[in-house]
Amino acid sequence: MKLGAFSVSLNVQDINASKSFYEKLGFQSLGGDISQNWLIMKNGDTIIGLFQGMFEKNILTFNPGWNSNAENLESFTDIRELQKQLKQKGIKMLTEADETTEGPAHFTIEDPDGNQILLDQHR
Repeated sequence: MKLGAFSVSLNVQDINASKSFYEKLGFQSLGGDISQNWLIMKNGDTIIGLFQGMFEKNILTFNPGWNSNAENLESFTDIRELQKQLKQKGIKMLTEADETTEGPAHFTIEDPDGNQILLDQHR
């Protein structure tokens, strides 16, 4: 099962302080909008998202259809198919993608320890 590009979405208290901290670790902005309190940052193949006031917890994030540079892949498994496969394996959905649609969608699951996992397809 290919889930797409992986990142960790961090719940931060002060996005400017977090941006400055991660820049000192060698991360550079890849995308996002700091005026909307979110940034995507990259260091090598490592991607983190900084989100102020959007999530309660840190979240593991997968983006079907993207590589680690947020570039579109020619071929990928659609998020609705991934959702269907996970449901068949007994994974409980916290939120679900509408299986009657196409294009961008997302769903959320949780591991046995309560860590949230977001699968977020942008195209």
